[in-house]
Amino acid sequence: MKSEVYNQSTCLVSMVAYQYYVEEKSRAEIGEEFGLSSATISRLLKKAKEEHIIEFHISEPYLSCQKMAEKIKDYFHLDTVMVVPVEEQETEENRQDIKKAVALEGARYVQRVITDGDVLGLAWGGTMYHMIQYLNPCRKVNASIVTMHGSIANCNQNLEVKSLVRRAAMAFGGRNVSFVAPGLYETKEKAEKLKKQPGFEEVFKLFEKITIAVSGLGSFYPNFDSLLARSNFLSEEEIASLRGKDAYTDLSLRFIDKDGQECETSLKDRTLAIDLDVYRKIPCKVVMASGSQKAHSVLAVLKGNLADVLIIDYHLAEKLMGLLK
Repeated sequence: MKSEVYNQSTCLVSMVAYQYYVEEKSRAEIGEEFGLSSATISRLLKKAKEEHIIEFHISEPYLSCQKMAEKIKDYFHLDTVMVVPVEEQETEENRQDIKKAVALEGARYVQRVITDGDVLGLAWGGTMYHMIQYLNPCRKVNASIVTMHGSIANCNQNLEVKSLVRRAAMAFGGRNVSFVAPGLYETKEKAEKLKKQPGFEEVFKLFEKITIAVSGLGSFYPNFDSLLARSNFLSEEEIASLRGKDAYTDLSLRFIDKDGQECETSLKDRTLAIDLDVYRKIPCKVVMASGSQKAHSVLAVLKGNLADVLIIDYHLAEKLMGLLK
């Protein structure tokens, strides 16, 4: 009966709502001022929402980001989707700023979830470079940080996976586990022989214990915009072979077709990198990407169940949503 009397007082409902949401007083303070129990205050605040005495407003583009994130998450049954707000139009001039914004969210996510005993697998790339930059300051954890593939010939050393793993290990105070070897070999036999050597065998066994993997994405479709092309990692013949197999993206030196499966070319057996079958079993696979030109790349990865956590920017999310219609 008492609660019904309180609920019938519109003035009391609005006063409690004002004190709680505007004045930011605690429930205890409001209870003391008005002689109300915590349960009654909860009912009054609920009433304030139901009667539209108070309304919550999320500004754009933040609201659209959250709506797209939820739709993408539900559509692909992902654990987490983050859509980074971008208030200006996408241009060549701001492409790096957008990439950095995505990388920052990636860094903060990894910092939140990593814990003692984790094995963190890292790939190479521009977004990965910026993510590592944002790890400091960082809480220390007893974790292992491991490279998920070999080195890229002629690439910018700042983007080199060994360098990224070393710096991440320093940031977290964890163990650095890397192999010093090229990511691609002339023949399948040479790659297989190297995998069996003691130091390399240890790393490949550690792949099966990775608990968190973080990767960027290269773009092969509609434009061949992957860093791998600019690093001369691939020959013209190899690029032609990948195009013939409908390659859409690369992830940790594995080339993925439009359906999310690994392209069946000679590169598959000549590459020193984590196998996709092993990668898919990792409990937390974080994929970061920026730029609307990577929408097809992201879609391919999601079709192949190669991501649990997706971190992308507003324009990329908008383009991806268009592909789902």
